[in-house]
Parts: sequence; C-alpha cells; structure tokens
Amino acid sequence: MGPAKSSTSKAHSDERRDELPTKVLTIIRDLALELHPHWGKTLSVRAESDLDMDLGYDSLARAELLLRLNQEFAVELPDELIVEATLARDICEAIIAASPAGSQKEPGPGTALPALLPESAAPEHAATLLDVLASHVGTHPDRPHVYLWQSEERENVLTYGELDQAARIVATGLVDRGISPGERVAIMLPTSLAFFHIFFGILYAGAVPVPIYPPLRRAQVEDHLRRQARILNNAGAAALITDEQTQRPGRLLKGLVASLRNICTTAELSASTRQIEIPIPASAATTALIQYTSGSTGDPKGVVLTHANLLANIRAMGQVMEASSSDVFVSWLPLYHDMGLIGAWLGTLYYGAPTIIMSPLAFIANPARWLRAIHRHRATLSAAPNFAFELCLKRLGTSDLEGLDLSSLRLLVNGAEPVSPGTIRRFTERFAPYGLAAEALAPVYGLAESSVGLAFPPPGRKPIIDRVDRRALSEHGRAQPAGPDDANALEIVACGQPLPGHQIRVVDASGREAPERHEGQIEFKGPSATAGYFANPNKTKALFHGAWLDTGDRGYIAEGDIFLTGRVKDMIIRAGRNIYPQEIEVAIGELEGVRKGCVAAIAGRDEATGTEKLVVVAETRLTERQAREDLERRILEATGALLEAPAEQVVLAPPRAIPKTSSGKIRRAATRDLFERGMLGKPERALWQQISRLALVSAGGRAARFTRAVRAYLYAGWWWTALGLLALAIYPLVLVLPRRKWRHAMVAAGMRSLFWLTGIRFTVEQVSPLPARDVIIVPNHTSYIDGGVITAAIRGPLAFVIAGRFGQHRVTGPFLRRLGSVFVGGASPDLQRTPDAVLAALKAGERPVVFPEGRLRRMPGLLSFYSGPFMVAARAGVPVVPVTLSGTRSVLRDGGQWFPRRQSVRVHIGAPIMADGKDFEAALRLSRTVREQILRQCGEPDLGREEIEFGRLRGG
Repeated sequence: MGPAKSSTSKAHSDERRDELPTKVLTIIRDLALELHPHWGKTLSVRAESDLDMDLGYDSLARAELLLRLNQEFAVELPDELIVEATLARDICEAIIAASPAGSQKEPGPGTALPALLPESAAPEHAATLLDVLASHVGTHPDRPHVYLWQSEERENVLTYGELDQAARIVATGLVDRGISPGERVAIMLPTSLAFFHIFFGILYAGAVPVPIYPPLRRAQVEDHLRRQARILNNAGAAALITDEQTQRPGRLLKGLVASLRNICTTAELSASTRQIEIPIPASAATTALIQYTSGSTGDPKGVVLTHANLLANIRAMGQVMEASSSDVFVSWLPLYHDMGLIGAWLGTLYYGAPTIIMSPLAFIANPARWLRAIHRHRATLSAAPNFAFELCLKRLGTSDLEGLDLSSLRLLVNGAEPVSPGTIRRFTERFAPYGLAAEALAPVYGLAESSVGLAFPPPGRKPIIDRVDRRALSEHGRAQPAGPDDANALEIVACGQPLPGHQIRVVDASGREAPERHEGQIEFKGPSATAGYFANPNKTKALFHGAWLDTGDRGYIAEGDIFLTGRVKDMIIRAGRNIYPQEIEVAIGELEGVRKGCVAAIAGRDEATGTEKLVVVAETRLTERQAREDLERRILEATGALLEAPAEQVVLAPPRAIPKTSSGKIRRAATRDLFERGMLGKPERALWQQISRLALVSAGGRAARFTRAVRAYLYAGWWWTALGLLALAIYPLVLVLPRRKWRHAMVAAGMRSLFWLTGIRFTVEQVSPLPARDVIIVPNHTSYIDGGVITAAIRGPLAFVIAGRFGQHRVTGPFLRRLGSVFVGGASPDLQRTPDAVLAALKAGERPVVFPEGRLRRMPGLLSFYSGPFMVAARAGVPVVPVTLSGTRSVLRDGGQWFPRRQSVRVHIGAPIMADGKDFEAALRLSRTVREQILRQCGEPDLGREEIEFGRLRGG
C-alpha cells in the first residue's frame, strides 16, 4: 500500500506542478487588471512579464498579490519577495519552492511556463516578422490566415503552414538566382496569393522586399515600367518579381536599371521542389521593407523600415484597437501601399486574425462587394481612404444594400488621405440603418515614415469635428473655436492621439513647440519611426529635426488630438494615391499649344465627393474654340496615360495667368488661390499696381511674422525676468520667516504676482472647503510649475512629496525643506517609499500633496495612477481631494521646453472622497474614482494604456 500511495501522491504532485504556473499567472493577470482596468483584453501575462514595467505593480500591489497567493495555495511566501521578485516567473518558482510538491522536482533551466493570452495568440516577444510566422506555424499551421476574394461565391484560402511552405520555396528560387542577403527585390504584382508567398520568400532569403504598384492598364505597361525605373534605380534592386503578362515588356528595365539582374515570375520562383534554411537569421534591426510613396518617380523616397519598426507599429495600433485573434479584417487596399500591406495584412498576421482581402479593382468596380464581405464574414475591422466612403455614398443605391448588416464592425478606419467632415456625417447617417455604429468610424493619421500609423482615436469614441474661426486660422494660425452661428466656420476632423510609445508635437516657424490650438508644422518620434530614406542622404537630413521627424504636414493639437490643416508641400492626394505635380507639369508642357513651363498641377476641392481632385492649369495663346477643345482633350489623354486616370478639370488660361517666383518657378499655392476665387485669367493690374500690392502683402506678412517672433521673445524674456525678480525677493524671506503658514503665503502671493505680471489668467474653482488636516491631495502632473500653481490655489501649508534630488540641490533644497516638502527617492520619486512618506506626513498633521502619475510627460494626457496614496487613504480613513490642473502644460512644457507661453491656467479643486473600505480593493476603487474625476476635468486624453514606467509598449 505504501508504494502505491507514494506513486499516487507523486502523480498528484506532478499534476499540480504542471497546473500551478497557469493558476499563478491567472492571479497575477487578474490583479493587474484590477490595478489598470483600462488595459482590458490587450493585457497578456507571461513567465517573463516584468512586474513593474509590464504589469504596473507597486509595493502595495505586490503585498496584495502575495496575500492572495498565500491564501490560494496555502503557502507562506517570504516577505522579501515583495521587493526581490522581478518577473512573474520568480513568483511561480517561489510558490513551487514553498509548497510540499516543490521540493520533489525543481524546474530545470529554460523551463517554459505557459502564457496567458486573452483570445489572441499574438507572439508578443517575436523580434521579426519571420518569428511571427514561425510562432503561428508552430501552434496552428492549418489555421486559415488569408481569404483571397475571387467572387461573392468563391475565396481562396491560405493557411499559415501553406504560407510558410510556399515562401521557403520562393526563397530557394531567389537564392538559386544569386540573390544575396541584404539585396533589394522589387515586387510588382496585383493582389494575389502569390504576393504573400513572394514577400515572405524574400525575407526568408535574407533580402529586402520593395513593393511597387503594378500597371493598371496592360496597354500602358511599357510606359509604366519606364517610370518605375527611377524607383528601382534608387533601390538598387537586384531582381524584379512580376507576373507573366508584365515580364516580357519588363525586360526593358534591364537597360534602364544597372543593378537589375533578374526579372522573373512567381511561377518560375516556385518551380523548385526543395526548401532552404534561412541564410542569415534576421534580427529586430534588420531592414524588413523599403516603402516607396506610390506616386513618386521624380525624386524617389524609399522609407527604410526594420522589423522592430513594423512590429512596434503593429503592436501599438493593436493595443489601441484592442486587436486579437477573434477579430476579422476585410480589406481591398492595395498590397503595395503601407495601409494595405502593414495595417491590414501584416497586422492581422501578427494577431492571428483572419483577413479577407480583395483586389482594389474589385472594390472600384462595385463598392458593395466591400460592404457585403464585411456582412458575410461578420468582420470587426476594416479601413479605407476617404474617397472610398464617398464612392459608397455615390454609387450604392438602396437595392445594393438590401439585407446588409454592418453591426459587427467595431472599428472602421478612415485614413491615408484628408478626412472630410461631410463624408463622416453622410456615411454615418446613410449606414446607421444597416447597423453601423457612429462610434465605429475612426479617422486616423499616419505616414510611411512612421511605418503606417501615428495617431488613432480611443475605441468607442464618436468622430470629433472641430469648428474653428476661418479667419483666425488663416491669418493668425490660431484654431479658435467658432461660434454656433458662424456660417463660415472651418470644420476639421480630429485624427486621434499618438499611438502608445509615440509622440507628436507642433512647432512654429522658429522650431519651438506651439501652444494648444496653434497651427504649425507637425513632427513626431517613436519606435515606429524610420531611420531615413534609402540612398537619399539629403532627403534624410531634411527629414530629421534633432530627434524629431518632419511629417511635411501642418496642423494643431487640441485636448490631445491632432488636427490636420494642410500639407507643407504641394503633393496632391487623389483616391488614396500620391500625385506629385512636377511630373504632370513637364508632360503637359510638351504638348503643342501649351506654353512650356507655364503649367500648374494643383489640388482642387471636389465639394460633391469631399475629396481632392486634380486640376491642370495650362497657359495657351489659342483662342479658337475648336483648337481649345482639342487641346483640353489632349491634356486629359496625357494625364490619363501618366496617372492611369485623367485629371478631373482642365483650365486653359491666357499667358502670364499662372503666378511665378522671381526665378520662374510655379507658385502652386497662389495658383490654387486664384482658381478657387475664380480669378485665373482675369485682366492683370498695371505693373506698378502689381508690384505695390505684392510688396505690401509681402511686407505685411514679414512684418506680422517678425512681430510675432519679437513678441514671443519679449514675453519669454519678461516671464523669466519677472520670475527671477520675484524669486530674489521671496527666496530669502522663505528662509527667514519663522512660521510655515507665512512662508506658504509668501510663495502663493509670488505665484499670483507672476501670473498677473505675465498676463496669465489664473482661475480657481473649488467645489467644497478643504480640510485643514487629515487629507491627501492628488493633482495631475502637467508642468514644472505645478507645485507653485497648487500653492497659489490652496490656502495653508502643504507637504509636497517630491523626488529626493530636489532636496539635495544646494539652491532648491533649503527652500523646499522650509516649505515642508517630503523627499523620497533620487532622480524620481521612489514609489516603494512614497506610501510611508505620505503616512508619516499625515501623522505629523500635514496635508500631503502627491502626484499619482509619478512623472511628467510633454504630450497631453492623463497617465496611470500608482496605488500608494490611495492605499494610505483607505487604511488611515482620510479623504482624497482630486485637484485638476489645466493650461500649465502649455505655459512651461516638459521635454526641454523652456520657452514660456501665455496660456490661461485653471485649477479645479474637487470635493473630498472617502474610500468605502480599508482593504486593497477599496483603495483601487478610490483610485479609479479620483482618476475619473480628474480625467473629466482636465480635457486631456486617457493615456492609461501607455506603459506606466518608461512609456515602453508592453510586449514591444
């Protein structure tokens, strides 16, 4: 009986040990979600998850975790685990060691503990796209990945295993043709299963895929290939992969592209019967893709993207979208475009979500196919440029939509070209009866230099349309909200907030960050950002402004959202494709009857569709009606041949109608202005009148810019002068005054004086009287001047809990100590010791002020709160007072921004809030209540999804 019992006991022991890690990780994840409920299903917990950085555990949360684990597993874990445990694995191993079963079998080195992934099998620790595919092949090779749309009744299915096998065969064909690791291989294919095979085959061969758009019309294939030669030359492409119809005329490229050694088809590459191993294992820093803008042939800019760039962008977008394998994506976007390639295909590949992909031509021919595919597959995600929404509105009648159900959609992205507020309204109204929720529409902002996505709205939010005073924006660059009766107001759609781990700023003409609602040039940085353009050092140099990348767009930020007002350059976006005017102008200038060098290609506004249209303005001396009609026809034919679709409008203007610079360059913005005002070709003023008018306008503009710059410098100088003078007066008084109350009053008076002297409007809103003691004050943290602002707003002494480095400084240290500040930690507050410091301050009769975000951030937004002060409030039975600061971020921003701006400052002091208990759950409820109140008052986005320690994206 003895041995049998021992054997049974050991079997139960082994079974328990196998199940234990899963249970432990479940408990760790459940508590993390209690701490940060806004993470939702995007949170995953692995054995290697860092308790601090990945899961947001502070010391009190760790203590609560140990308590729950002790109760669940009937063990006594050592108290040291609260500070010593770093990873979830450490907790698991501690429980195994503490339990009777743990002593029988120690885990061996490298033992893999199971991961808990909510519905999604996303490989969060994959470093490359190849790792991503390998993860899916290893876990579910027969799972459908792509459904390639052929017709309403037929779709070709591609599984993960089939993709892997076909790609390896392609890689063999490439290596057999002498393609070496690091060489560029261009893909010029229509939407097909072959595209997916080829893309990963190139990666498996160690080469770099370069997608370029294929010819839409076979009759124009030679002209198309010649124009693509510039891209291929810039990329130094060693091979071009195309289809059988394009291959033969494509041989022309060998004479135009010196580096091009091979032009082959997918069938030729797939003829091998063997597979190769990956020649050189890719790393996160390996180039995974060179993305060229679809219209650029004059001076090609190939955006270099590494595996790390792509995965960071996919993970960041997925986190905002709450993507998982339970999603279904429908896309007709071209695979040579970043939105279709990365956003639709590679994004769904990463999350293991099935994607239905159809040809762009199938959509253009019948937009109902897109919506029917969403209906049939109960898709949850889709995306398209603005023109696609307009096409659906224009082309689809009631009979086309009969029985349509779009209620499954939880996110329908509108991006890749300017988003029209009219389109948003009309599409929402038209398709609401078919189940489309207004909250599903998501205007976004992105660019190839940021992989694809840069700003997304939070899920579940209806689109925001900002109405601004047109004159204030055009003349002064201020996005001033328009009155409700302003019929001439300009409407601009909010394109969301920066993706987690990314930042956006707006800078003025001098390169300084602009305040809230001030227009300027948009710059960004983040892990998705390219390192530059391939073989184009001049363009790369122009792209970077220090650590920031220039988007080439203009806009403003309001309440954390980015609003686009225009493009710095003259690029035209039509139907999701970039069109560069120089190409058109040169081609049209060669036509007989057109004055050479007197052609302007501009973007006109198509009010009927809400999109941009291509307008060609050409000067001519022709006056006879038939000759002009013939010229107009030839211009339409020329643009059609060049762009595979003709211009929407041709304007024949008399000589000298198109404005030029002194050096003879076309002034496109001025031409567009004349076109929109109907002034093109109108009789010119006398030369002296023109010169006088231009001189006045130019001088006025320069004077206005100079005046603004001088005023900004004068204001900044006066601000710092006033602060310095006040500091010279207040500093010694704080050191010598005997009573804390007097010192506090002196600093408060100084801050109010600073606001008065510098023209800053300072308002305080207080809901109810503030207790004189036994209260914890928790404000949001937006600027370096927050402490002074709070001191000016709240009467009586306060005890600020701040980083220890300020107390060690020989100037700030004595000053802050005399004000009763509490110092914890070094360069930043020590979150482990803060609760003890808060409790000690309460016992001393102080009113501690704790910034629960723990740090500053230059971008607008409320970060996660750590639980320390709320746990102290719950256990001590004292209330918490939420204090909301608004405007201080723009006055003096974090991130090296020492140029103060005039901005109204508002302080809202809420009513004291008591915890409804003394346990950990009561403290979490208190924290959530306080944070929700501050979030409502501050008017900034909820950045609780951001990484709570170093802004690092979880799983990145």
